[in-house]
Amino acid sequence: MKERSVDLGDIEMTVLEDGIGGEPLMLVHGFTGLKEDFADELGPLAELGYHVVSPDLRGHGQSSRPDGEEAYSLELFADDVLALADALGWRRFDLLGHSMGGMVAQVIALREPARVNRLILMNTTHEAVSTVDPELAALGVEMARTEGLGAIADLLKFFENPDDNPAYHRVCSEREGYLEWSESKSRSPSPAMYAAMLPTFMSTPDRLPELQKLSIATLVMVGELDQTFIGPSRAMAAAISGAVYVEIPTAGHCPQFEATEAWRAALYGFLGPATASEPDRAADRS
Repeated sequence: MKERSVDLGDIEMTVLEDGIGGEPLMLVHGFTGLKEDFADELGPLAELGYHVVSPDLRGHGQSSRPDGEEAYSLELFADDVLALADALGWRRFDLLGHSMGGMVAQVIALREPARVNRLILMNTTHEAVSTVDPELAALGVEMARTEGLGAIADLLKFFENPDDNPAYHRVCSEREGYLEWSESKSRSPSPAMYAAMLPTFMSTPDRLPELQKLSIATLVMVGELDQTFIGPSRAMAAAISGAVYVEIPTAGHCPQFEATEAWRAALYGFLGPATASEPDRAADRS
């Protein structure tokens, strides 16, 4: 596994990658996430024959952080992922999107279906997030603009967090440093990104009618404790022809950490070992 920065013209994206020369697979993190959300998975997936890339989306991690709120949207995130695929020489690729990354993945699949070989929608939704409190969201936007994300993280400790479930607490107790790492992630993104995207989650148009038209092989997976996204996940699986639906037992919003073996079983069972020949892979990168 290596880390590098990729120049996309208007921004630079920092990525983790492994398995160069294998079948292309992009892993897209969620809101206030990081490329490291999938760091543990790059090696095992590379061993299966995949060229796995996990980027920091703009406004996150070590990627570029444009100043204005107008520089952030699901569509612009999708532009960046497609530009990254171009820079990698990928004509077609498998695409996994987690949470907000799953919304970005839907935008990509609907806009450029010929470029997505297989689609994995993980703990995400096709519609506005109904669990976001409008007043709290408005306060979060104002605080992001004036006080920064550290102040928001401190304030949110006094409110119920829908992601704060037994699975999360179990991982915090079992995995050294996980609590501190998780809390640091919430403080690290661009305030402009935070202020732009929080209202977007409350107002994004419902993509379910468009998803019904997809003919891409799709896996919809969700942790059984992630109440915010179980209903939308079931709806997407029912809407997309032939989609596979998996609820991950004992997992919440981040099943790759909370139920790793069950999550891997679902993902690997869907993807299988990479089977493309080297000429096929070269064609995909042409």
